[in-house]
Amino acid sequence: MSVIEGRSPQTGEVLRVETDGDRIVGVRRAETRDASLPWLIPGLIDLQVNGYAGFDVNGADVCAESVIGITHALAAAGVTTWVPTIITASEEAIVASLRAVCAARDADARVAAAVPFAHVEGPFLSDQDGPRGAHDLAQIRPVDADEVARWAAHGPLGYVTVSPHWPGAPEQIARIVASGVRVAVGHAHATPEQIRAAVDAGASLSTHLGNGIFATLPRHPNPIWTQLADDRLTAGFIGDGHHLPADTLTAMVRAKGPGRSFLVSDSVALAGTAPGRYHQPVGGDVELFPDGKLTLASTPFLAGSGVNLAQVVEFTLTRTPLGLPTVVELASGTPARVIGNRSIGRVQAGARADLVLLDADGRVVDVLAQGARP
Repeated sequence: MSVIEGRSPQTGEVLRVETDGDRIVGVRRAETRDASLPWLIPGLIDLQVNGYAGFDVNGADVCAESVIGITHALAAAGVTTWVPTIITASEEAIVASLRAVCAARDADARVAAAVPFAHVEGPFLSDQDGPRGAHDLAQIRPVDADEVARWAAHGPLGYVTVSPHWPGAPEQIARIVASGVRVAVGHAHATPEQIRAAVDAGASLSTHLGNGIFATLPRHPNPIWTQLADDRLTAGFIGDGHHLPADTLTAMVRAKGPGRSFLVSDSVALAGTAPGRYHQPVGGDVELFPDGKLTLASTPFLAGSGVNLAQVVEFTLTRTPLGLPTVVELASGTPARVIGNRSIGRVQAGARADLVLLDADGRVVDVLAQGARP
């Protein structure tokens, strides 16, 4: 049995958390407060990770070792649960990535605990420049519940991102949801009416709301307002300071409410590597800056995210007025509910011993992942 101490974000009280193996077995409150102690929060949960630390969950070289490598690198940074995100590709390539996730979970029990399922972002997205983002136009295709069913036969599939502008999208979405796979709206040029029809059909998430959309929109109505207003949608936000300015992130989270919002990194393989110029399969020549900004080389255009969720948390804490209890909900509590796992995203007896200590500036100073230091 071991003990870790820190302050509660909700009350400021000192908590003594006892762990045994991978479980929290007791949480006790000290009688005195100690403002010098770090904050004690649940392990961070990132629902959208394309890659990290040089490892990718996409491409011809994807393998179980990639998923295992990301799991251990993220745990060291404080991200103790994560969802591999597979982007638009051929059906064969998507299946290969799902098989790699499945093989990694089979090979490593810690990965099986840290990776609940995969997310396929595409290929049922907008075919228009802007909302399509960096997704391969040649592989964009209409929403197809039969193809989703074929994917799911090869690995743990949790949700799929679609643009509901396609003819027949509501019927296909209803079939996907009925199969047990959740549907997110994203990379869409759909009208508000088409988005509402998708939600009526069972779509329940928004993928990185505010990004993957036209740079210029009508004041109103537009797809952002529609998704912010619909309480049936829980929305992800890329809180790296580059995809959404701090005031935009603040306003969007306040509009949705912390119980219907979550933070993601949307990191790519270059996240967690040294700043510099690189060539990558998606995006070509890119430049990674020290602050995690990743752009197409010599342009202002973003080429993905170069940060992890712990850095997103630090940015949100230091650059927005949302406050630590809200940010913990955004980065742990709500994502745990999206996953549907009551043993993560909380500090209480019986929960998994995924714990993070943060300093006053929101930086990670210590981590327990499944009861062990990574």
